[in-house]
Amino acid sequence: MAKKIVKKKKVRVFRLLLILVVLGLLFFAGYLYLNTKIKNLIVTGNHYLTDDDILVEAQVEDYPSFYFTFSSKIKKRLLKNPLVKEVEVSKSFYHILHIQVEENRPLFIKKETGKVVLENQKEVELSYDLRIPTLMNYVPNTKYKKFVKGMYKIKKDVLGKISEIEYQPNEHDKDRFLLYMDDGNSVYLTLTKFDMINYYNDVLTQLEGRRGFLYLDSGNHFKIME
Repeated sequence: MAKKIVKKKKVRVFRLLLILVVLGLLFFAGYLYLNTKIKNLIVTGNHYLTDDDILVEAQVEDYPSFYFTFSSKIKKRLLKNPLVKEVEVSKSFYHILHIQVEENRPLFIKKETGKVVLENQKEVELSYDLRIPTLMNYVPNTKYKKFVKGMYKIKKDVLGKISEIEYQPNEHDKDRFLLYMDDGNSVYLTLTKFDMINYYNDVLTQLEGRRGFLYLDSGNHFKIME
C-alpha cells in the first residue's frame, strides 16, 4: 500500500509541474504578444508642427508597445499643445498607429509681446520655427478683432510670404494696413478686403519682376518703387 501511495504522489507532482510549465509558457507568450512594439507611426493633418514634434509630445517616438499605448493618453498629451485643436488616434492591422491632428493656425507674432496670436485669438509663447508675419505696431481694440479674422482668411502659402504688418490708417480709411512681403513688395489692404491678398501670387506674375507698392485697399493699382 505504501508504494502505491508514493506512485500516486509522484504522478500528482508531475501533473502539477506540467500545469505550471504550461501556464508559464502561456503567460510568457501572452507577455511577448502584448509587448509587441508599434510597427509604423502615421501622422496627418499637421502643417506647422513636424511629425517629430507630434511623436515626441505623444511619447511614442521610441515605438512603444502597441497594446499598452492608449489612444486617450496620446490625445490628452497632444491637446496640451496650444497649436493642437483636435486629435484623433486610431490603430489598425499589423500594429499601425495613426495620429490625425487639426491645428490652431498661428496667424502672426505681436512685436510688443513677442507672443504668437492663434486663430482663436489666444496669445501664446512658442519656440517653433513658424513662417508667419510680425505685427509691428499697436492696433486699436475696435479694429483688432476684425483684423485677426481678416488674417485667418489669408491662405497659408500667402501668409508665409508676409514678413511684417503695420497698421497705417489715413484720413480716408481707418481700417488700412501695410503688408511688407518677403520679395520686397509692399501691399496696402483694408479690413473689408483683407482676403484680396490671396490673389497676390497671380498678381506677382504680372509685375514681371518689378518692385513697388500694390494698392488693394482701393483702386487695385501698382506703383513702382522709386
